[in-house]
Amino acid sequence: MSSGREELELERLERAIVDCRRCPRLVAWRELVAREKRASFAHEDYWGRPIPGFGDPRARVMVLGLAPAAHGGNRTGRVFTGDRSGDFLFAALHRTGFANQPLSRHAGDGLRLQDAWIAAAVRCAPPANKPTPVERDACLPYALRELELLAAVRVIVCLGAFAWDAALRILTGGGVTVPRPRPRFGHAAELVLPDAPLLLGCFHPSQQNTFTGKLTEAMIDAVLLRAREVCAG
Repeated sequence: MSSGREELELERLERAIVDCRRCPRLVAWRELVAREKRASFAHEDYWGRPIPGFGDPRARVMVLGLAPAAHGGNRTGRVFTGDRSGDFLFAALHRTGFANQPLSRHAGDGLRLQDAWIAAAVRCAPPANKPTPVERDACLPYALRELELLAAVRVIVCLGAFAWDAALRILTGGGVTVPRPRPRFGHAAELVLPDAPLLLGCFHPSQQNTFTGKLTEAMIDAVLLRAREVCAG
């Protein structure tokens, strides 16, 4: 498939994701949040729909998160945009050469990614940031299709245990044999499987992790630089 054809298919996939209403609980929650809003964003129009992936169609690195934040991606319409987790992540992507700027505020802010694509395992903001297994499984085909279209991807950086497990399920759905018991998530964990991208674990850049020092700038930078090293090898 040519690069132009892949980008066209990615655009079609994006439209399908944005129009998705598979999970009634998630649809109700994302739309409720978009109506009621947080007081500090009361003047803004919330996106209130599923969030497609974002980045470089020729990316060799995919960054996989859990789900959009209720007042982050669910507000701005772009993954990891408009919340503290995104601030931490995009600053790291900028320091390691994957982003042209350290801030991600809204869809028209000029941010561009180079050699990286960011997506979430679940595309709608879930209540309490906890999607159910059924909701996860309903959404994973989107990430699988993205990975099929992002033919150059050599590394998947998994932000947290949920994303690690989702990545294993995505690879299994694509025909990759995953050993049992399933390899466990850990920060800087690496999993090499035949005919599959390398999985790299990274603690999620949530405030719970970054404010406590469980995840530092140096730690996330090291994971992203390791991803770059693998791609250069």
